[in-house]
Amino acid sequence: MFQCKRSGTVDTISSTQPLVRENQSDFLKSVESCFGKGQPHIVLDLGSVPLMDSAGLEALLEVRDRCGNLGGSIVLARPNALCRDILRINGVDRELNVFEDIGHAMGSFAK
Repeated sequence: MFQCKRSGTVDTISSTQPLVRENQSDFLKSVESCFGKGQPHIVLDLGSVPLMDSAGLEALLEVRDRCGNLGGSIVLARPNALCRDILRINGVDRELNVFEDIGHAMGSFAK
């Protein structure tokens, strides 16, 4: 299950579930809950996400595009070594900003 928490104008989505095809709809529902509150500023906390697959990567890029269309963005925070490798190998780390901690990820929206 993906959970959304709002802090100021930034929504943080976190989960202990993998970001894979089986969980893609739950992830997208959580993201949907962030829309409609003005410009979407979303931090996806990957700290407890054990892995992701191609469907999860596609969902990330879909969310990036939807946020961009609304004048906002999504950033990633705290990926474990496996998720970081998956992001790098597939080039998604060049498409989305990746931060080592939540504080820097949230602060990136202040710029």
